[in-house]
Amino acid sequence: QVQLVESGGGLVQPGGSLTLSCVASGNFFRFRSMGWYRQAPGKQRESVATITFIGITTYADSVKGRFTISRDNAKNTVDLQMNSLKPEDTAVYYCNTVPAVVGNWGQGTQVTVSS
Repeated sequence: QVQLVESGGGLVQPGGSLTLSCVASGNFFRFRSMGWYRQAPGKQRESVATITFIGITTYADSVKGRFTISRDNAKNTVDLQMNSLKPEDTAVYYCNTVPAVVGNWGQGTQVTVSS
């Protein structure tokens, strides 16, 4: 059974930084592409960044140049370094496989960008 646990969210001022972490259980991790997703209030969940099992990354246009996704296949972790945060980055952030599997969604971690 796949379990994904996100952490690292919080309240940060505009222009600040946060690093989100996701720990995955199960043997699937190192062979799967992984992604960070987010859902803002009243909006649909969207993909923020993805990374293949060999480290090829993609980013949503809205976060390019500000966010960096990385993974450690030995530790079954995928991180999201977020810099120059904006109020519009406020959302619940989730990790999941790519493509996302409905049954894998965890509770996510709340990121709030506000002064």
